[in-house]
This record gives sequence, C-alpha cells and structure tokens, in this order.
Amino acid sequence: MCLIAFTLDQNRHYPLVVAANRDEFFNRPTAAMDWWTDASSALVSKPVLAGRDLQAGGTWLAISASGVVSAVTNVREGSPEAGVISRGDLPLRTLQQSAQSLRKHLADNASRYSGFNLVTLDAGQERASGPSGWYFSNRDAHPGRSLHRGSYGVSNHLLQTPWPKLLRLRQHVTSTVVAAGEDSEPLHQALINHLKDSTPAPDCLLPRTGVNLATERVLSPTFIIGKHYGTRVTTVVTVAASGEIRVTEQTWQPEGKPGECRQLCWQQ
Repeated sequence: MCLIAFTLDQNRHYPLVVAANRDEFFNRPTAAMDWWTDASSALVSKPVLAGRDLQAGGTWLAISASGVVSAVTNVREGSPEAGVISRGDLPLRTLQQSAQSLRKHLADNASRYSGFNLVTLDAGQERASGPSGWYFSNRDAHPGRSLHRGSYGVSNHLLQTPWPKLLRLRQHVTSTVVAAGEDSEPLHQALINHLKDSTPAPDCLLPRTGVNLATERVLSPTFIIGKHYGTRVTTVVTVAASGEIRVTEQTWQPEGKPGECRQLCWQQ
C-alpha cells in the first residue's frame, strides 16, 4: 500500500473514511479481499477482511468486523535492507492484539522490519470520545502518536509529509467527504475516481528519496500506470454513524486496466 488518505469526524454521517491505493509489481501473487479466519493465518484469531499477499503471507490493509481499519505503507529508501519480519503482518497484529501488546511488539521488533508506516483507525462508535487513530513508523524520531479529528495522508515517507500526490489526494478526499450525503455508494464512487488520478507532479515538486529522477516521475501520480509495476488495488472504507460499514476494492491490471471489483456492506 503506497498512498492512504483518511478523515476522522469530517462529516456527521461518516466518522471514518479511508481511501487508499496499493502499488506493487504485477507479478507479485495477490488474492482479492476476503474474510480471514483463524485458519487463514497464525496471526488471526478474530475475523478480518483483507486482501492477501500470497508471497509473504500478510496484507496491506485490513478491516475488523466492527469497522476498525489498519494499514501499512513502506518507507521509500534508496537502498532498503530486507526486513527479518514481513511488514504485511502489521495490520493483522494490530486488529488481533491489545494496544499494549502491539506497542510492546513494535518496541521490541521495530528494527527487524524494513521501513514502514502503520495507521490504525477507529470510528469510535462504542466510545464517547469519538473517532481516533494511532500512527507508528520505525523511521520516525518519535514513533507512536495519537490522531484525532482532521484529514490525514501517508505515502512512502512519514505521516503528512507534503508529497504532491498526498496533498492532492488529501484535498480531494476531504472536500468529497465534507460534501457527502447519507448514501455511501456515490461517496465510494467519487473517492475511487479521485484515486484514479494519474496526473504526474512537476519535477520541481518531486521528493528526493534516493531513486533516480525518471523513477520519481513514474511514482509521482496518485494512480500509477505501468506494464510491470503500478497501482494494483484501490480500496475505500466508510464507517457510518448509522453503523453501516461499506468496503469497496477495485483491482487493476497492467496499464491501468480494471479488474475485479468487490463490495461488501454490513451493519455493525
């Protein structure tokens, strides 16, 4: 997962909205989102909805039955070292473990992962405090911070790092969420359309992340179109004040051609 924008308490109908793209090589084996049970992974004891990385066994974004969302992105580094533990286990751990157990695991094992950003988001309908989130990166000087009401974005650097595609998507997501009515289907379609934005950033605004300029240009749009590498999955999650949880996953083939679209909706 390489780009995530999300809002907390920006619309009275939707305390939590998540819009995300996963960018990956097309030859990396992947399964579309489905419910995982304890037979799916040693990390899963409570059902979660997630896609599956069939190579490393984890996922990039997972949703619990109660609508808690956890997602991970990698940190782009010029010469990354392979982690001892796959980053794909982090969203699963987050939704299975207590906050105390997760934070202990991260404190003890952060250096065993390649660079990552982990976000966990809760609409807070079972708490009087409302929607909230938590962010952790093993590349942050002060890892572990609480998130409250607002609009956020994370790509392949730290939370809210102002890369052009992050700023562009965050602005579109925020304005779309603020204007949304009670019907979640048009909101999902509008967000998917924003996530399909293939506008490249101008060279003067490109980040310098240790890869060459040509690669920075290719990676600069919200939606990356390529033959061998590109956006493979677009995911939208809304948790409504009514208790409705809706998840849309649109998969993509090389050159940006649409693949399977799955949509699940249930009541909390």
